[in-house]
Amino acid sequence: MALSGMFKAQGRKLIRIGLGIMNNLLFKIVTLGLVLAFNLSGYASAGEINTGSRGIVAIKGYGAVAYFTEQRAVRGDLTISYEWLGAIWRFSTEKHKTLFSQNPVKYAPQYGGYCADGIALGEIVKTIDPEAWRIIDGKLYLNADQEAAAELEDVDGQLEKSVTNWPILRATLVENPD
Repeated sequence: MALSGMFKAQGRKLIRIGLGIMNNLLFKIVTLGLVLAFNLSGYASAGEINTGSRGIVAIKGYGAVAYFTEQRAVRGDLTISYEWLGAIWRFSTEKHKTLFSQNPVKYAPQYGGYCADGIALGEIVKTIDPEAWRIIDGKLYLNADQEAAAELEDVDGQLEKSVTNWPILRATLVENPD
């Protein structure tokens, strides 16, 4: 009987230890997932959002959500805005503002809104034309002009080059935001 009680006590102790390890492991997995999701989104600091040379408004005041919902560039309303990563994002409707605020990474342009084709060429190009855009694989890419937008989409390997170059160029933005 005493031996049986000892095994039960040891078993309960092992179960508590196992549960503690599992909880710790689960916490680490969830934390790692959140860190990866944030880093893979391409945004870590306010300096990485293209607001032009002197501004604080992203995409020159155009609404990021409209590219997805209306398949066109739509200038945002001055009275409908949302602050994210130190930039002011404008929208044409309250619904678009709500969609963005619930999931900004889904709607924000890749590479912080810098010219995606420029990123592919290894350059940070602040000048963008909000009308020169593409949605590729559910992601918004802004460009300096229509030729750059076409090149990003049509030239084999151009998009992949931008993906490869972004972490390097992104690091220079963090070090030297201007």
